[in-house]
Amino acid sequence: MSNKTLFEPYVLGSLTLSNRIVMAPLTRNRAAAGFVPGNLAAEYYAQRASAGLIISEATQISRQGQGYQDTPGIYTQAQIDGWRKVTYAVHAKGGHIFLQLWHVGRVSHVDLQPNGQLPVAPSAIRAETKVFVNNAFVDTSEPRALELDEIPGIIEDFRRAAANAIEAGFDGVEIHGANGYLLDQFTKDGANIRSDRYGGSIENRARLILEVAAAVAAEVSAERTGIKISPVSAMTGVSATDPQTQFNYIVEKLDELGIAYLHVAEGALGGPHGVAPFDYEALRRRFKNTYIANNGYDLELAMTKLQQGLADLVSFGRPYIANPDLVERLKIGAPLAGLNPATLYGGGAAGYTDYPAMAESARP
Repeated sequence: MSNKTLFEPYVLGSLTLSNRIVMAPLTRNRAAAGFVPGNLAAEYYAQRASAGLIISEATQISRQGQGYQDTPGIYTQAQIDGWRKVTYAVHAKGGHIFLQLWHVGRVSHVDLQPNGQLPVAPSAIRAETKVFVNNAFVDTSEPRALELDEIPGIIEDFRRAAANAIEAGFDGVEIHGANGYLLDQFTKDGANIRSDRYGGSIENRARLILEVAAAVAAEVSAERTGIKISPVSAMTGVSATDPQTQFNYIVEKLDELGIAYLHVAEGALGGPHGVAPFDYEALRRRFKNTYIANNGYDLELAMTKLQQGLADLVSFGRPYIANPDLVERLKIGAPLAGLNPATLYGGGAAGYTDYPAMAESARP
């Protein structure tokens, strides 16, 4: 057992985090024209800068990588400039922030794709989920399988997006390899039935996520690179026959790259950890750097995980929506505010920047 608590500092690469609480990525669909984060985004993230580390909402690396309306990008100068306002605001409050790099793959719709093209995927298998487009949730479009000679361009888009993130002032980047999006689709045989060097064997299905991680780490440094995975989450309809063997291998190879952290969505996203048999401690043993535990954590479970030495940091998602001062609330045992489901996706300040911190009179 360890005496570590959520509220003590932690050294992550060259950063000293003020606590072990991470704000997990949260898609809020509030980017302005050109998929540019606006002034409200700067206010929103600055309000939450007491987190030891903020990981931004998922941010597409290209137009092809977009799967929902009004999500921000990191592939144009206007987007870089918009994000620079966010990083400045967070740093001014003493916080640290990484950008999550996103390509949705098949989880998209032709109305979001350049020139109405089909979304891309490892294989031409439609995702059994919905996307938010034209102010409504609709079924995904049928995808097409990526050609072998297109894959280097995907890796290059990730590399360039990572460089753009650093130009925008981020402290680092997190590669989105989870939740059934493109990189996760390649790892899982429920979505990947390719017969070339990116499909079939465990090593081949892992190839793209590892090549992206290597390219990003080479561009911005390993200590500024993290990755998120979700071994058993069936979000967006993706599944794997043998996730333990697949992700043991992936994590061993990520460890060899020396990246800063492994962010693991344990169990079904927003659901129980035990939704499918999986040994997360096996991943922890295989990765020598920082392990961030994610998915459904409350204060008690987070403290237990740290004290057992099974995580270094713990990320919180939905509680951060309505509790900008989550760190203080957890520290003093204050009740958490509830969120308004009607304002989760899209809109303006309502349900975004207007959730108050605790009033002085309400603090114990």
